[in-house]
Amino acid sequence: MSARKTRVNGASDIGRSVDRSLDEYFERLDGETPTGVYNMVMGHVERALLVSIMNRANGNQTQAADILGVNRATLRAKLVKHRLV
Repeated sequence: MSARKTRVNGASDIGRSVDRSLDEYFERLDGETPTGVYNMVMGHVERALLVSIMNRANGNQTQAADILGVNRATLRAKLVKHRLV
């Protein structure tokens, strides 16, 4: 039985990027059993997102929170979690 690969991200460039990165990750595992993939991916994606938005907001946390659609306290907690402040 052959497994058909379903692409769930449609035309999203971000989704395709994640998909390509995961393909590379699983290839590098070379048959080892993956664990903790969700937390690994979410941590890397969240950190990259925060860095990008903070750069676009020139370090202004209030503006960055507005761009992200979260409150400033949530943003601050995420910045601390990822050691970005």
